[in-house]
Amino acid sequence: MTPIIAKLLRPRLSRLAPATAPAAPVRTRRRPEAFDQPRPAAATRRRALPFPELGVLLLVSGLLNLWALDRNGWANQYYSAAVRSMSSSWHNFLYGSFDPSGLMTVDKPPLALWVQALSARVFGLHSWSILVPQALMGVAAVALVYDLTRRMWGRTAGFVAGLVLAITPMTVAISRHNNPDALLALCCVGALWCLVRAFQDGRTRWIVLTGVCVGLGFETKMGAALLVVPAIAAAWLWVAPRGRLAAVRQLLAGGAAMAVVGGAWPLLMALTPASSRPWISGTSDNSILSLILDYNGLGRLDGQAGGPQNMGGGGPGGSTTFGGATGPLRLLNEGLGGQAGWLLGFALVAIVALAVATRLRRADARTGWLVATGGIFLTTAVAFSFAQGIFHPYYVAQLAPFTAALVGAGSGWFLSRHRAAGAFAAAALIAGVVTEVLVLHDLPGQLTWLPAVLLVAGAVTAVALVAVRGPLRGAVLAAALGLLLLAPASWAVQTLGHSTQGTFPAGGPAQTGFGGGGPGRGGPGGGGPGGAGFGAPPGAGTQLGTPPTGTGRLGAGTGRPGGAMGGGGFGGDNAGLTQALTYVRQHGGGTIAMSSQSGAATAIIQSGSDVAGIGGFSGRESEVTTTWLADAVRSGRVRWVLTSGSGGLGGNDGRVGSSKVMAAVAQVGRKVTVTTGSSTTTLYDLSGRADALATAGS
Repeated sequence: MTPIIAKLLRPRLSRLAPATAPAAPVRTRRRPEAFDQPRPAAATRRRALPFPELGVLLLVSGLLNLWALDRNGWANQYYSAAVRSMSSSWHNFLYGSFDPSGLMTVDKPPLALWVQALSARVFGLHSWSILVPQALMGVAAVALVYDLTRRMWGRTAGFVAGLVLAITPMTVAISRHNNPDALLALCCVGALWCLVRAFQDGRTRWIVLTGVCVGLGFETKMGAALLVVPAIAAAWLWVAPRGRLAAVRQLLAGGAAMAVVGGAWPLLMALTPASSRPWISGTSDNSILSLILDYNGLGRLDGQAGGPQNMGGGGPGGSTTFGGATGPLRLLNEGLGGQAGWLLGFALVAIVALAVATRLRRADARTGWLVATGGIFLTTAVAFSFAQGIFHPYYVAQLAPFTAALVGAGSGWFLSRHRAAGAFAAAALIAGVVTEVLVLHDLPGQLTWLPAVLLVAGAVTAVALVAVRGPLRGAVLAAALGLLLLAPASWAVQTLGHSTQGTFPAGGPAQTGFGGGGPGRGGPGGGGPGGAGFGAPPGAGTQLGTPPTGTGRLGAGTGRPGGAMGGGGFGGDNAGLTQALTYVRQHGGGTIAMSSQSGAATAIIQSGSDVAGIGGFSGRESEVTTTWLADAVRSGRVRWVLTSGSGGLGGNDGRVGSSKVMAAVAQVGRKVTVTTGSSTTTLYDLSGRADALATAGS
């Protein structure tokens, strides 16, 4: 009876429903093809074991990034010293101070160092507490690259993308090091991942989160993070899932989020009186805008003092410290090719293939993925290829995730039934073989057996990719990828066999350190076999650079037996600093100012000594004024000045650095000669000389 009554009342009840306007037509988006969707029978098992290939990727990446990690010691002592200073004082933490006295910042924003300093406060100051967060950032980047590729191109594509990134030599090296580039790469990948989510549902929150990720990247390495912005904006405007006007509004919201997050620390530095914060390293005017626009900004692209022109341009030896000669093939040279250049040719062909696959249709979410990922890849590659300023090989860690994503997406599409898929797969393989042969040509003595194998096996496999279809093509493609991954995988594993210390990390064999390339190409500082690498402290790999013995807590230990006080290779006076510290401890204490922050690093790490480099990283980057130093003396933050070792790196490169203020100190300070055995050090006592120092510089 009840069903009958309900049936009779249904028409009348429907009349009570409120009248509504006809629904507006909904713009539907073509769902991306998934070439390896699970069968319905397997769908119920997906929740129980989601994406087991992701677990494999995390395991591979974790092993590569964490295996024997403490072998790298303090890695870049410049940043490790800052971590110690920042973990000992919240004031130093907030302002990113390099030295315990809070006199000068590092020459980068502090986000990456904040992570390391917090880890050191929780777990104690030692190699693991500094480097494990970096290693986990590398693992997280692999997971995000997998997922952002899988969402548009299928699980096979995601697995290939994640695997390529995990075994990229520079990705492994930078994930085992404390330079900020591991976090920079993670932030850039995170921005792309959020954008891919936005392509799928069109929600504004994902665009806002994209802006947040870019802002965090800016707080990590400033202008380098902005390389992803043009492609992200272009992709969103092109696809515009809710219309162009809505897309513009969403981009404005994302831009606002980027500005708020990225501008927070620079705003803090701008609003804090100069007398209440450290001098901003890398500047001559103590301005955060100078650091953003010049030292860490356009100067990197247009050229700047202290750049590659002072290291012999693009010639052999040490020149590859600055990336070698600029030009379209720069990313394949001896310094960069072995780090992240192995699959660049494959990635370029993949861009063309994916453009054919999507036909750049606005209704296809994969189009947005291609414009964003391919655009970031091309923008970054061009910027790195022609950068005229300070550019180091490890910067390519920022390019590696997008290369990997393109390789993965291309591989996924090559398995489709599209009539051109086989031909494009063969073309990508050939381009990959050519790229690897070019890279190996500039690496004499490295994998000498591989070029012949690549040429012969590559030719056979390319023909097979065109000739076969279906599951058999998948097997052939797997063999082709295995062939191309032999070299980077070999270099990734070899990275674990030696310490990656010093200023310039590099993946691959031990002899590819500072100068890159094969044996004998180490350049200044000993990048060849047995060398510590340029920027590594004297004795790196033996005494210095290793964690202090004892508990591993902050301030514990004094280094291994026989470890002398070092200062690094940039304007440091190791013996002189050791003598000066001993004298100062016996005569009232106080902070010693010296030229090079790098020269002060080891003393800060090993004992938390009150030492401050006031000339910047090498002694030439920061041009402090005598008025500023006089104020520091007057406020008791500085008493002593060690003027030896103030030349810095690069000879007469046009930068003043600390030379002028050191000359004024020698003019007005009370000279103290410290003699230990046959060694003599000159130290200046500025106690009560602040006014005279200020006058000397006017």
